[in-house]
Amino acid sequence: MTENAAAIEEGAKKSGILWLTLDRPRLAWHAWHEGAIYLVTGGGEQELPGLETLDQVHVTLRSKDNGARLVEFEAAVSVVDQAAAADAVAVLAKERLNATDSEHLTERWARDSTVLRLTPGG
Repeated sequence: MTENAAAIEEGAKKSGILWLTLDRPRLAWHAWHEGAIYLVTGGGEQELPGLETLDQVHVTLRSKDNGARLVEFEAAVSVVDQAAAADAVAVLAKERLNATDSEHLTERWARDSTVLRLTPGG
């Protein structure tokens, strides 16, 4: 693992939020799972307009402690087949704080939301 890859993994594991460069910088919560960042958009979840149409996105990870920039990188964007990636979706669901329907969260996501995988270095 390269130094940058190690910094990305450590930063993504330690902080539950990141910044994406979209129409403007957008804050997003996420989960790290098996070498990639997973996040959900739409259907009552965070709105990340246009992300699912991109091939790549610029990501900034900041320190959970003081907000300092830890690492910036380009990541390949792909839409996740939620049934095929149930383990990643389950990890993401565990990171979802204050969901009003936590018992049925993954079913709602499958119906109403898009889960995306951001692969560093894309």
